[in-house]
Amino acid sequence: MYASVPDKKTKAEFIPPMLLLRAERLPEGADWLYELKLDGYRAISAKSEGRVHVWSRNEKDFSGKYPSIVQALANLLDNTVVDGEIVALDDAGKPSFNALQNHGSSGARLVYYVFDVMVLAGQDLRAERLDRRKQLLAEIIWPNLSDPIRLSPELPGTLDELIHAVRVQAFEGLVAKRRDSRYEPGERSGAWAKMRVNKAQEFVIGGYTVGGATFDALIFGYYDGPRLLYAARTRSGFTPALREALMRRFRGLETSECPFANLPEAKSGRWGEGLAAAKLKDCRWLLCRIRHRSHNVECRTMPHRALPVLSSLSSASFCFGITRLSMRQRNRALFAQASNR
Repeated sequence: MYASVPDKKTKAEFIPPMLLLRAERLPEGADWLYELKLDGYRAISAKSEGRVHVWSRNEKDFSGKYPSIVQALANLLDNTVVDGEIVALDDAGKPSFNALQNHGSSGARLVYYVFDVMVLAGQDLRAERLDRRKQLLAEIIWPNLSDPIRLSPELPGTLDELIHAVRVQAFEGLVAKRRDSRYEPGERSGAWAKMRVNKAQEFVIGGYTVGGATFDALIFGYYDGPRLLYAARTRSGFTPALREALMRRFRGLETSECPFANLPEAKSGRWGEGLAAAKLKDCRWLLCRIRHRSHNVECRTMPHRALPVLSSLSSASFCFGITRLSMRQRNRALFAQASNR
């Protein structure tokens, strides 16, 4: 059945995913294929002895977290390992990292986009060409599966055409892969590359203003070198449950020192969202650290008492799906950022 596939039997188990090299512009030519850069969680899935397992890129168990994905992979051929990405789709049908983080409460639809196969029915395919692996994925594995499992398709068109389409449709970016690339577990060789098209600014929560049982508004900023600069406040869009969840995240992070280098401001500003000295008495400050990431929308709790990272001002989305920036908040943050460069 698999005449061109090596005969050596391989156990279906976790395989570290092949990594993508970040690039300002992707390579071009007939030797490369392009895929959409998805805004989700990389996931390795395997079926061994009739049981399906799903792991994160760091081998954390995803099986219990995403039972619908496990169930949908029930018809995967035994002794098979595939690579893909779990995403949540928003109301417009686009991947949303916010919705993925809150899939339990948001009701967002989960989809597992599969784009590679490393082991097929006990046959190790990692030394095979990518285009051959994709052929086997589409012809042998895919017909046995159904929603929410989907193939991540090759995108037709030139690189410039695809960049334009991704930019217009507000997707995160593109991925390029050499057609002849073998699967290199855990390696970032450059045979696979990624490019962000719609870039984003990352933010951190530096504090909040007091109000009610939890808080009135979050105070966020961005890093300009080593300095954390205040950008804006936001109070809209928080459900009671999300407010309580955030307050739990803040425990142990309280500090008496303001982390923002540009506070207090001289005046409240034209939109009334500045933080002059008189307003600081209503603020509670939090210990902050940020590690820049390339995800379009991201929330991470870093080690050593770090705070969540808020990304994607360009899409006006916040982590947990908790709120959206108003247009005036967005403009104020962008103006503040530009003024400090």
